[in-house]
Amino acid sequence: MDSLDHQLVHALHIDGRAPFNQIADVLGVSDQTIARRYRRLRQTGALRVLGRLDARRLGHVEWVIRLQCAPGASSAIAEALAKRDDTYWVRLASGGTEVVCNVHTGSERNRDALFLKKLPATRPVTAIRAHCFIHTFQGGPTGWQAVASALTEQQAAQLAPSLAALGTEPEPIELDEGDRALLGELAYDGRATHVALAAATGWHEATVRRRIASLRASGALYFDIDVDDRLLGYASPALLWISVAPPELDAVGQALAQHPEIAFAAATTGPTNLLASVHCPDVYALYDYIANRVAALPGIRDIDSAPILRTVKRVGSMSK
Repeated sequence: MDSLDHQLVHALHIDGRAPFNQIADVLGVSDQTIARRYRRLRQTGALRVLGRLDARRLGHVEWVIRLQCAPGASSAIAEALAKRDDTYWVRLASGGTEVVCNVHTGSERNRDALFLKKLPATRPVTAIRAHCFIHTFQGGPTGWQAVASALTEQQAAQLAPSLAALGTEPEPIELDEGDRALLGELAYDGRATHVALAAATGWHEATVRRRIASLRASGALYFDIDVDDRLLGYASPALLWISVAPPELDAVGQALAQHPEIAFAAATTGPTNLLASVHCPDVYALYDYIANRVAALPGIRDIDSAPILRTVKRVGSMSK
């Protein structure tokens, strides 16, 4: 990726549905150049724009599940979980014997079916640990800040979408079948045309435009980018399961959210109370980061690191 690719990634991080002519105008290149760059990055799997739902605005609950698997079984289990609509990322960790995935549960019935029936009945699964996200410090609608360093403040301001402001505690939003069809298409391609979205929903194009604008303004829908972190120079992703003294939990979470290495950080239930997804250039940089920056934060009691061997599913939707 060259400097223009990085600028395009930053632009789409700000607004995943920004028109190519707007991005081109801000970057000082032609519309055709931006469209060509995006097509190349998307076709090679380096970059995708995906529509995502904010679980809190929909009254959903997010969980992270850690599955210990019998040797040789983890890949098949990860692939099966990746095909589910309610999983947002699926990773192989800890030498390949652990599957870690993020799950959105919209109802107790769906949660119990997965946690109490399907997973326990999977024979190669030898242990299950489920942690509920109770507060997100970094990630979700804010995205990974490491991809947001290629544009000037003025350029970023020109690309920022203008959305209606909401209160801090909006009511949960109910989705109908048309919404689910719309969101299903956006989960696969966040830049799908209004014509394609109208065909998928049976709505008029004007209705599609209004509904996307309404869902974005409500905070229920946001656009995320799925970028190959290796092309950004981060070759050693890992998950950190951190135990923090309760009085220091918020301060540590806020501090981690400011670190460019952190793509996601959330307070969780369970024996550890903070989960962080960290990206470093190599394992030596990972050591330096854990030993010198994370361990130096007040209240840190214990850190369990799990290197990511392979990401089976990123952000939300599998490629069609």
